[in-house]
Amino acid sequence: MAIQKSTGVTPTERILADLCDRSFLRLWSYPNPYKDDGKELCDVLAVFDDRVFIFFDREGRHFDNTESDLGTVWDRWRRKVVEAQIQTAHGAERYLRSGREIFLDSGLNFPFPLEVPRDRMTIHKIIVAHGATEACKNSSADNVSGSLAVAYGQPITKPTFPFLVELDKSNPVHVLDSNTLPIVFDELDTVWDFSSYLDAKTEAIRALDVMVYAAEEDLLAHYYWNYDVIANRHAVLPKDRTINGLLVPEGGWNALIQRPEYQRKKQADKVSYGWDELIQKTAQNALDGRLMGNADGFRGRSPIHEMAKEPRFFRRAIAERMGAAIAGFPDIPGRISRQVTFIPSFYEKKGYVLLQLRVKGITDYDGDYRPKRQALLQIACAAMKNKAPELETIIGIAVEPPKFSEKVSEDFMLLDCRIWSAEQRAHFQQLNADLKFFTSDSLVEGRMHVQAFPAAPEKPET
Repeated sequence: MAIQKSTGVTPTERILADLCDRSFLRLWSYPNPYKDDGKELCDVLAVFDDRVFIFFDREGRHFDNTESDLGTVWDRWRRKVVEAQIQTAHGAERYLRSGREIFLDSGLNFPFPLEVPRDRMTIHKIIVAHGATEACKNSSADNVSGSLAVAYGQPITKPTFPFLVELDKSNPVHVLDSNTLPIVFDELDTVWDFSSYLDAKTEAIRALDVMVYAAEEDLLAHYYWNYDVIANRHAVLPKDRTINGLLVPEGGWNALIQRPEYQRKKQADKVSYGWDELIQKTAQNALDGRLMGNADGFRGRSPIHEMAKEPRFFRRAIAERMGAAIAGFPDIPGRISRQVTFIPSFYEKKGYVLLQLRVKGITDYDGDYRPKRQALLQIACAAMKNKAPELETIIGIAVEPPKFSEKVSEDFMLLDCRIWSAEQRAHFQQLNADLKFFTSDSLVEGRMHVQAFPAAPEKPET
């Protein structure tokens, strides 16, 4: 059955929906979901595994009146655009935790297609506040971008001064604005990257007595620079745990994007979006009700669900390995030629098998060729499990060699091999006896070394 998604109601909602579509991918983000009373729950709801993201998008044109007192206008804008939405976000969280149903339409005809793991979910509440950027930028020559400053601490009784949003640290809500929204979503454009940043930020908010930053992009720059070697992750919380407050000044983001290591990262990441396109294409087929096979892309584990878990920097490595395999497909005589490639995942005990199959003179593409290719893909995945018994999840991808094929279709499969009996091992060994997937003498092995911020290439010796 096809699923019709809203695209957002207002112009700013449509921008938010498009950004969520790119970051959370089409299958896991839904604009304008509804509660069981027919009222809107939020502006965008994204769900992936045990992560739930509730977005509220509001615009206030209070600053268009330049004759009014700035403090008065700020107070009105803040109360309507930020504070009212925070209360609504808390209400949406309570609704989600109550277990009540969610729908895609106000008529309650189409249930929300994703499973919301209410007993184990982590909820992130995000307010996107529009309408203050130009006023903020014009209020002082020192304002670099017009982004809102944010302070987390104890509940306040009276705001201090304009363009500083003061938030309660005991129940964190994230506030973005017109300037920071595209920056954050451009940088953290996978579920893993976005979640990791919000986790690190929330950890710091709860651990510190006060946390203040001049702009969300400056906090993001601080997060990139503050790498915890022991935990092997970026962090917001200072390494010195005796520190009880954090102040991030303005200008860190502008400094970071000029750095050569940042520019190398952005250049290196370009290839990784081929991985996103592969997922998006399959996700759209699922939304359109045209996805073949018996995997449910909306609920539970599926090949594209596992593919979407990968961080940006590792998608880069996967895409590079796939590109090399595609470029290296041999042009040999004969009606049938094939090649299998194993690509590790960011996650331990998980990996990908790419099967390229070239068959000349196909007469029945869907009725004969595709089923046989799917059977070969299953054998290839099982052969990889037999070769590497530590693997527990293998995702198979089968295609015609793009190097030689004008028409390229994809078959996917998920081999859940956490339990792998001796009978299964023997069965697939027998099926692979003549095929020799991952057992032939011509097998070539290599290693992958991936860095989020690639090191500069070594200069040749003179």
